[in-house]
Amino acid sequence: MNAPRRGHGLPALNARAARLWTGVGARFLPFADAASDALPLARLLRLSLFQVSVGMATVLLIGTLNRVMIVEMGMAAWLVAAMVALPLLFSPFRALLGYRSDTHRSALGWRRVPYLWMGTLVQFGGLAIMPFSLILLSGDTRGPEWVGQAGAALAFLMVGAGMQTVQTAGLALATDLAPAAARPRVVALMYLMLLVGMVGSGIAFGLLLADFSQLRLIQVIQGSALLTMALNIAALWKQEARSARGTDAPRPPFRTIWQQFATHARATRYLLALGLGSAAFSMQDIILEPYGAEVLGMGVGATTALTALMACGALAAFAFAARTLARGVDACRVAAFGALIGIVAFSTVVFAEPLHSAALFRGGVGLIGFGGGLFSVGMLTAAMGLDSGGLNGLALGAWGAVHACSTGLAIALGGALRDMVSTLAAAGTLGPALISPATGYSFVYHCEIYLLFASLVALGPLVRSAPHAPAPASAKFGLADFPG
Repeated sequence: MNAPRRGHGLPALNARAARLWTGVGARFLPFADAASDALPLARLLRLSLFQVSVGMATVLLIGTLNRVMIVEMGMAAWLVAAMVALPLLFSPFRALLGYRSDTHRSALGWRRVPYLWMGTLVQFGGLAIMPFSLILLSGDTRGPEWVGQAGAALAFLMVGAGMQTVQTAGLALATDLAPAAARPRVVALMYLMLLVGMVGSGIAFGLLLADFSQLRLIQVIQGSALLTMALNIAALWKQEARSARGTDAPRPPFRTIWQQFATHARATRYLLALGLGSAAFSMQDIILEPYGAEVLGMGVGATTALTALMACGALAAFAFAARTLARGVDACRVAAFGALIGIVAFSTVVFAEPLHSAALFRGGVGLIGFGGGLFSVGMLTAAMGLDSGGLNGLALGAWGAVHACSTGLAIALGGALRDMVSTLAAAGTLGPALISPATGYSFVYHCEIYLLFASLVALGPLVRSAPHAPAPASAKFGLADFPG
């Protein structure tokens, strides 16, 4: 009599344990509830693989090849910087690419998949010809030097164009597939997978190139090309349903649609806030580690760990943003909160110098990652919610174009301002009180704080005009309540 009861009790116990674990996952794992009936978790994770390939290519271009070409290959820093910046030349076309994927006429009934596929081919082609251009640049051949430089420039441009095409079409496809209620968590998951791709590939490249040789570098690049193709094919496989609509449906000119989109007051203010905030969080990218070394006397290992610290802050921001947006908080409000944290973060970094506190500096770096992560997730979620008449690709392309252009220009401007102000300070032009190696860095950090304040000014009316439940009378007076 007891045996059957135990048999009946065990399935019941298993069912209770399953329900408990499901509840724990949805409560404590921020991306466990990003899936939906229309987009199951396995399919969503497979779709996000394109972000892994984008993160891998980003690390390869900006991190690995940047260092190898300057140090091991002895190339001029300005030439390498120009090549790394070449992918930015393609970023203004992301809005056009997004619109074309919105209105693409395909005999197979696909809109996003052809752009994902062509972007993958272009990215693969750039990685495929890159080893041959590096062989020419290394001086191991008798060919003219300009051929290697032209080949490397073409390779960098193709990889950048492929990355941006894949990311634009991939995010638009994710927007098409995800229900509106699940999009904030889907955005956070996409950003997380981008970070996973960057961190994982950075570790892998470091291990593979520990015993550096030119042959090993070529093998790593070729392996990255094959892995890019595999990841992107897996990401797009059976994701987009074939539509039965005709291929001769009317398609208005891009200029007309863009003028309608750009004249929308909310879209214009959104793009302005996005550009200011992206520039603010990016201007310090190339001077943060030198600041720790030159001003605070930190060692190479300590400054290298700053990247991981910032990534941890961004990861915490993705988890926080996913939970906050899932509760119905406005995306622009989340982005504004990230900008506020950024102001505190850069102020902390500035005060680390007079206090001679490396710990305070590390805290500021972690806050930069957290604030930048909140701002990025909030603004991308807001882009998915822009009123673009169903043209999700156009809105996400505009987001990508403004984000990439402002980031690249801010990085270049940050380095130039630091050098210029440091030179003036060292010469005594700015007065005896500012003769310090920290002056140039501090000037850039103050510029970032001002840009974040400007971004908050632009974001204010967007938060206030966003539809939300009426606040109770006892609600606190917030930043969004100030006149815009």
